[in-house]
Amino acid sequence: MQPEQTAPFDTVTRPADADGIAAAVALLAAGGTVALPTETVYGLAADAANGAAVARVYAAKGRPAFNPLIVHVADLAMAECYASFDSRARALATAFWPGGLTLVLPLRERAPAASLVTAGLPSIALRIPAHPVMQAVVRGLGRGVAAPSANTSGRLSPTRAAHVATSLAGRIPLILDAGPCALGLESSIVSLTGETPRLLRPGAIPLEALRAHLPNLAAPATNDAVIAPGMTDSHYAPAKPLRLNAAAADASEWHLGFGAIAGDDNLSPTADLTGAAARLFDALHRADAGPHAAIAVAPIPETGLGLAINDRLRRAAHR
Repeated sequence: MQPEQTAPFDTVTRPADADGIAAAVALLAAGGTVALPTETVYGLAADAANGAAVARVYAAKGRPAFNPLIVHVADLAMAECYASFDSRARALATAFWPGGLTLVLPLRERAPAASLVTAGLPSIALRIPAHPVMQAVVRGLGRGVAAPSANTSGRLSPTRAAHVATSLAGRIPLILDAGPCALGLESSIVSLTGETPRLLRPGAIPLEALRAHLPNLAAPATNDAVIAPGMTDSHYAPAKPLRLNAAAADASEWHLGFGAIAGDDNLSPTADLTGAAARLFDALHRADAGPHAAIAVAPIPETGLGLAINDRLRRAAHR
């Protein structure tokens, strides 16, 4: 019998140790939801095969039902239960899995995924996570876990358990805490459902690295249909107004610097884009909780991981 999932919950945060992982697996198997760490951001997990459980994820996040979810799997054999892989998909999977890459692939007939996971589309988004906690939970459950970011829909992504609690306390029963996420930026999403492969969402794997294995990979287009997470115009947003490409800030703004622009806080004084990506959401969470009425962010180069950082910032600033 599935547990009652109506709010409010007495949300419990516990260490992501063996006991915590066992509790998470039991809750997922019973149709519950759990916030779990990955190497990218914290995810809100449910059994991908259980439509009622997936619906609880949408309800907890306040997520629109047209927005598909990523299914996290343990290995390539499990992934092939959900989707059809061609030579392009296998090449990217070999190069970047486990890790921060999501592939959107043709949905296999009778795949063990609820229709809510794919939002009724003939494709499915899959990833093999590198984080040992998410890996252990998926292997313990024995099937794929649908897990969007563990936050209120459209708001800042969580890179710490405390971020999850701030956003979803009272809406979910359990958060596993394994400390800050190593990458701090969501996965790159590549669609291989058509003749031309397309980067739908810049993320933890730079476009240049992906093109080394798939030279004809097309960059994101503004008119791409929403067939994967993070593609809506307004997303990843703080509660406060956000101004971009700000070399300086006024008195009402908290200035998030980069490189030589010191700001009130700095994503990377050495202009290291990998470090800036890892710190981005954590810094925005602090700015959003601070006393200033608005946030200003210094210019970030549109190269390497800067493409993904600027994608998140533009969507965060869109109102």
